[in-house]
Amino acid sequence: MSRPRETVALSVSIYYVSASGYNRVDTVRIVWFQLQPGRRSALGIAALVALALSGCAASSPPGSEFNDPFESTNRAVHEFNKSFDKALFRPVSQAYGTVVPSYGRQRLNNVQSHFSLPSDIINGALQGRGENTVHNVFRFLVNTTIGVLGIFDPATSFGLEDRSTDFGETLFVWGTGEGAYLEVPFFGPYTQRDLVGEVVDVVLNPLSFVSLSPPESYIPSGTYVAEALDYRYEFADTVDGIFYESADSYAQMRLIYLENRRFRLGDTSQATAIDPYEELYGE
Repeated sequence: MSRPRETVALSVSIYYVSASGYNRVDTVRIVWFQLQPGRRSALGIAALVALALSGCAASSPPGSEFNDPFESTNRAVHEFNKSFDKALFRPVSQAYGTVVPSYGRQRLNNVQSHFSLPSDIINGALQGRGENTVHNVFRFLVNTTIGVLGIFDPATSFGLEDRSTDFGETLFVWGTGEGAYLEVPFFGPYTQRDLVGEVVDVVLNPLSFVSLSPPESYIPSGTYVAEALDYRYEFADTVDGIFYESADSYAQMRLIYLENRRFRLGDTSQATAIDPYEELYGE
């Protein structure tokens, strides 16, 4: 049986920067792509990269550390995310962390990390970082075989430690600006560049072409959710401090996310960034 076409919807607003601020010069449009498996990668990546290159060109306004023209909308989304966290995500993560032992949670995290390795390999090549590309190829081979499809991580003990990357970093290497700061429902903070990168990474991963039937088809998304729940559980005090103890949790989250992301990318074009939350966002 052939796989159904996959539909991707993109909402696009185009802005230009002038002395008076940000001005919309095109109306919001919904662009639909009906993508067959054989065409999905080329068409989807081309469309999303084109959006990234056009929509992320603007830098932070002069004298400002942040490019946040959508702050009022972002704050509304942030409040929604806080409500979602308080009502559902936080209590579920606490239950998950209490019921599932650390050993089991780490095995699921290993599988999720293993699923992302093909994208890491492709992005390393696109960034021109040959050493990292070869490193991740061998890491993938070792953990697929000796590590039993990524459940275990013997590669690290062999000196093949995790060197994760993403298409947002690829766009940075290519010179694409970070664009505006965004808060995405359920998923939290992004820049325009990193949000496009997140979507492209899903399309870019060769494992997305593997046709699986339930229950195997639920494994990638299931391990993604499990990893997110584990991080929320492990760093509960830090996240709770940001969400529920900060005078302005939105501003605090924006500061932490942007400084951490710029630090990891080595982005010296922005204000000097330190990495005080390395353990929170560490891979």
